[in-house]
Amino acid sequence: MPSASASADTPERWRVDAGAADVAVLDIPASAQRERVFEVDLRFVGRASATAAKAWQAMTVDLNGVREWARRIEMHAPGETDTLDYHCRVTVPLGRALRVRAVTQVGGVQRLRLVVEAEEAARP
Repeated sequence: MPSASASADTPERWRVDAGAADVAVLDIPASAQRERVFEVDLRFVGRASATAAKAWQAMTVDLNGVREWARRIEMHAPGETDTLDYHCRVTVPLGRALRVRAVTQVGGVQRLRLVVEAEEAARP
């Protein structure tokens, strides 16, 4: 379940921590008052198996159903952790919602954490 915090004078902050799940979805509802700009950050942390010969991890990011980013990395240190991180700035028009969806895939890697955060940029 996403968590949120905001008041009339402070920027909105949204976060979902999916733990070791393979998918995380952050839904930010529409605003009837204003256009908003969000700084969106995603982080996927995995640990390479101590026995896997060719460990890898991947993450794709969709914004409102459109592929924004995809990356796959090889992991070369058995037993060690590595991260895939993505950051973007998203303008959300008046009356529109924002859905951020991260999907992970692994080969010889244990999923440790998948987090999606969005913080509204400071208003002038």
